[in-house]
Amino acid sequence: MATLKLGALVDDRPVKLTVELPAAVHRDLLAYAEALGRETGQPIHEPAKLIGPMLARFIAGDRAFARLRKLNGRSGAAPEPAAPMPATEPS
Repeated sequence: MATLKLGALVDDRPVKLTVELPAAVHRDLLAYAEALGRETGQPIHEPAKLIGPMLARFIAGDRAFARLRKLNGRSGAAPEPAAPMPATEPS
């Protein structure tokens, strides 16, 4: 059997978010939690806790986002939006 991309969950201080998932994504999340529980030997009682590590893995693998971070000189945060152009006075 292939190894899943996620490993055991790290205990970290969480930030609570509320999201809505399409039903198909929720079913896949439940199936993934079940497969990960079998693979790690630790049942996943709250599959929603997988969303954070999955999202972190996705972001870490996004090369374009990594380049943007590097260009902005920020390693731990999302790139800042561009500053608005100053208004020009009519001559």
